[in-house]
Amino acid sequence: MAVTSMANSSVGNFQKYNRMSAFIGEIFPAIVNYLVIAGGGGGVSNRGGGGGAGGYRCSVAGESSGGGADAGSPIVISPGTFSIIVGAGGAARGSGSDSVFSSVTSTGGGNGGIGSDRAGSGGSGGGGNGRYGTSGGAGTTDQGFAGGNGQGDTGSVRGGGGGGASETGSSGASGGAGGDGLTSIITGSSVARGGGGGGGHEFGGDSAGGAGGGGGTDVAGEANTGGGGGGGDDGAPGSGGGSGIVVFTVPIGTDVTFSAGVTQTSAVVGFGRAYTVTATSTTSETVTFA
Repeated sequence: MAVTSMANSSVGNFQKYNRMSAFIGEIFPAIVNYLVIAGGGGGVSNRGGGGGAGGYRCSVAGESSGGGADAGSPIVISPGTFSIIVGAGGAARGSGSDSVFSSVTSTGGGNGGIGSDRAGSGGSGGGGNGRYGTSGGAGTTDQGFAGGNGQGDTGSVRGGGGGGASETGSSGASGGAGGDGLTSIITGSSVARGGGGGGGHEFGGDSAGGAGGGGGTDVAGEANTGGGGGGGDDGAPGSGGGSGIVVFTVPIGTDVTFSAGVTQTSAVVGFGRAYTVTATSTTSETVTFA
């Protein structure tokens, strides 16, 4: 098997090649675009920080990867079998799990700050703890942003918002909101994913989750968005992060089969077929191109 990457400037020519190849019955080598989002981190109880969004990596021309990066390079495949994993969202206080497609790995989101410990780093970082005023966790280059710092003064104790794919989580007396995610049209419709979780409060109230599946205060991240889970109000438990997702497109006519533990759907989008993988039962699942 062989997997290589290519610059987006070459995508147009390869798309033309793929259309011609499919017409004459020659599929490989084929360009594959992808959207790979890891599981979001969990928020933390008792004025804790929100969970960071799962790492966001995208190769669709004109879109973005997380952390302010341009879209990555599509991969070019020959017939073979490749790894595919959809990362689970982290439980409350826990980090999210990585998502994998072939050579592309997105890092699970960081958990919100626990006590005096700094929030977890990850695809996007978790928000800092409000009671102790700790710093937000770091994001991963080309995947997501850092979480916001916890606000530890006596007038307004609240956790920082978890980082999102497109911006840092908020902090401060009026902050605590999760960072927003990004949108992609890889499935044929524009969908936002990768939002950070909102921080918890001392006196109640809600901090918003980031657009794209981030959970607000005491709300879990949305499934298959990689959204971070919301931190808990005073005495309330934090919330879990949302599971990730893997989407990829291949030329029509490509024979695609999955191992038994993969949950997926597919649809024709333009000149290709988009496969949306929403769950994998183990960390050893595969997709085969022939």
